[in-house]
Amino acid sequence: MLMIYLDNAATTAVYPECNELIAFFNSERFFNPSALYGPAAEVSAAVKAARQNLLGHLGGGGSGRLIFTASGSEADNIALSCRSFKKGSRIIISMTEHAAVYNAALSLKQKGFDVEVCPTDSFGRVDLQKFGELLSPDTALVSIVHVGNETGAVNDIETVVKMSKRVNRDCIVHSDGVQAFKKIDVNVARLGVDLYSVSGHKIHAPKGVGALYVKNGINVNAFIHGGGQEGGVRSATENVSGIAAFSLAADVMDKRTIDRRLLRELKDFLTANFDVIINTPDDDINAVLSVAFAGVGGEVLLHCLERHGIIVGTGSACSSKKGGKRIADALGLAPRYSEGILRISINENTSRDEILFLQDKLRLETAGLTDGKRQ
Repeated sequence: MLMIYLDNAATTAVYPECNELIAFFNSERFFNPSALYGPAAEVSAAVKAARQNLLGHLGGGGSGRLIFTASGSEADNIALSCRSFKKGSRIIISMTEHAAVYNAALSLKQKGFDVEVCPTDSFGRVDLQKFGELLSPDTALVSIVHVGNETGAVNDIETVVKMSKRVNRDCIVHSDGVQAFKKIDVNVARLGVDLYSVSGHKIHAPKGVGALYVKNGINVNAFIHGGGQEGGVRSATENVSGIAAFSLAADVMDKRTIDRRLLRELKDFLTANFDVIINTPDDDINAVLSVAFAGVGGEVLLHCLERHGIIVGTGSACSSKKGGKRIADALGLAPRYSEGILRISINENTSRDEILFLQDKLRLETAGLTDGKRQ
């Protein structure tokens, strides 16, 4: 059966070009970049080149440095443990943060920090008025996701930074940019963030590689002790093939575009034919469309579609198995919708025929599952 993959927010297929590069480094340039002989120096230079290239893609050339990690989640955890903040300092996150940020913040709360969770609107965007009310002179760290991994909603990070620094100029501002990088315009220098997380497997690089942008002047505590790699923050032999592929994937993505009209048309179809709530704002529909069906379980519908070879998500793959309702509650969904969330996320290869096939099968499968509108 032909598979139609529409869960690109969870992970993406690795580009063929990246697979070739991975094979090259793993078979012919497999040397440890910390070794002293010539071939190792070449590998070290390749890592340095990838670092500078990705910094350029982030708009951070000259404004900061890049620390390679094993994932976006690890980058988030480094960001939230980046400094030795005064016990009792305030930390602000949003209700719709990725689990890596949300749970790391809860861990800090258990250690005596004043963790505040900012409410969001019905699309998952931070309520800036409420955010301003939460800011205080003892706010040491703010972490607000750039593009929500559940709904695709875009937060105004530049404004978040300005508001935070106005209240406390020493406040560290981090943003999880895993779903933003190469999907929307990202320029960390313009945003003004101190820290910014990205991940390779969301942009057709392999799993197991991510990065944390660190603004000049920001010191980061050691997260893994050892040989001193990554500026002493994350000691471990570098994932050279993954790093090289991450850099290449960013280059390739610049040459390809996602047809966001497909999701806009899908939204119109869904609202015309079913009792649904669209959780993604019109102006933010890019690669992710979140929809909540009335009276049907999202997981049930996911498996119904899977029988037709259609792969969709029900939310973040990192937390989908835990059955939590944090995001549904944050969006203010009524009980009849809160169990019926589907996340449909496309890439540059998604076709109109695939979306039309999805529409046809949604109509078929929901006929006996929902009390929504019918044609």
